[in-house]
Amino acid sequence: MARTEMLAGLVVALALIPEAISFSILAGVDPRVGLFASFTMAVVIAFTGGRPAMISAATGAIALVIAPLAAEHGLEYLLAAVVLGGVFQILLAAAGVARLMRFIPRSVMVGFVNALAILIFSAQLPQLIGVPWLVYPMVAAGLAIIFLLPRLTTAVPAPLVAIIVLTTLTVAVGWDLPDVGGEGELPDSLPFLVLPDVPLTLETLRIIAPYALGVAFVGLMESLMTAKLVDDITDTHSDKTRESWGQGVANIVTGFFGGMGGCAMIGQTMINVKSGARTRLSTFLAGAFLLVLVVALGDVVSIIPMAALVAVMIFVSIATFDWHSLRTLHRMPKSETTVMLSTVAVTLATHNLAIGVGVGVLVACVLFAQRIAHLVQVTRVTEPDGTVRYSVDGALFFASSNDLYTQFQYADDPERVVVDLSSAHVWDASTVAALDAITHKYATRGKHVEIVGLNDNSFDRYQRHTGQLAGAH
Repeated sequence: MARTEMLAGLVVALALIPEAISFSILAGVDPRVGLFASFTMAVVIAFTGGRPAMISAATGAIALVIAPLAAEHGLEYLLAAVVLGGVFQILLAAAGVARLMRFIPRSVMVGFVNALAILIFSAQLPQLIGVPWLVYPMVAAGLAIIFLLPRLTTAVPAPLVAIIVLTTLTVAVGWDLPDVGGEGELPDSLPFLVLPDVPLTLETLRIIAPYALGVAFVGLMESLMTAKLVDDITDTHSDKTRESWGQGVANIVTGFFGGMGGCAMIGQTMINVKSGARTRLSTFLAGAFLLVLVVALGDVVSIIPMAALVAVMIFVSIATFDWHSLRTLHRMPKSETTVMLSTVAVTLATHNLAIGVGVGVLVACVLFAQRIAHLVQVTRVTEPDGTVRYSVDGALFFASSNDLYTQFQYADDPERVVVDLSSAHVWDASTVAALDAITHKYATRGKHVEIVGLNDNSFDRYQRHTGQLAGAH
């Protein structure tokens, strides 16, 4: 068991190196910032997380959130935002955010994943413009290795093989190509505790708070989605609330140790689980091995050509994109497609995954409310004693109850009217107000309305808002 966990952790550590460096560059910071983040996130979450065998490290999603802050205000503000983002995650965990994940529609999740893939790909374009022509065949060769090698063997991560092959070729031939060393200095020592050098003012809070919220929401979203995926694969249950505050603790520690923050990684987690890992040991060893490899082999890592990392990131974007959503686009309901495209469009426009998801959920709620609002039916029947009975069928809430008021024949009805809600459910105060408006309009014509058939929940809500008992409960 321990041997399996150890080997799985080593494979994950090897796979983390190129992506941690790539995500650092994506965020606009030195490679050491991403590598330190991957080390601290993996080690801390091994103790605090709620999902054993899940890998947390520096990710593309977090890099995209904090990149504008790093570009405009520098590394110190980035570290402060990561720490604050961790605090927000702990508060969200205490508020029960894990339970709210079930309200995110699948179409929003698909839009989130697709937007993330597009942003990761577009972030590689600067590395492909104004560079030596040899970069292009190098990127193509890297992609060929990454996609074709798994058909022969999966013993070693294909991205790592691509990096080794392209680096060896570049050094052997002596090509002068952009490399990792040109992007910033790699770490040659262990990370140490630092306090972000930012003024403790409201202005600083105003600057970092929006990015911290982005880190918190995006990090929790990816982590909880990944945790659910591992639950399904391993047929085990995980503590989502613990995972939520555990991510917060890990980000706070990461920020204080000079890391760029992070969250759960779907790709590396799948490598870990598919390698047979099931405990926290593999997560801890992945972080520990990563630090040893980077500190001991820093000089080797610095000569990796950027073309190799671009190939890795293009592969990540292709693997992340939900291609099935495009193939089934013409068969999906228009509302689902609208939600997915809205999430993608807003995310691409704002470069903020949290805003994109928020808008996607809002659009989904509006379309859902609009759709079920039309499911309410009102049937008018005249009984033998002359009483008119209106039978209401459906869910009554703010969207559907607005039209309810117009479906009664106030002038033509007799003095006694019965509104039967046996097949309906009152969900909010808007419906109670609509029912009150109906009875009031009949009353102005000297007619009496009796509300009947309310179930217990609807009756309590009606009584609470009107302060009076409905007729025949």
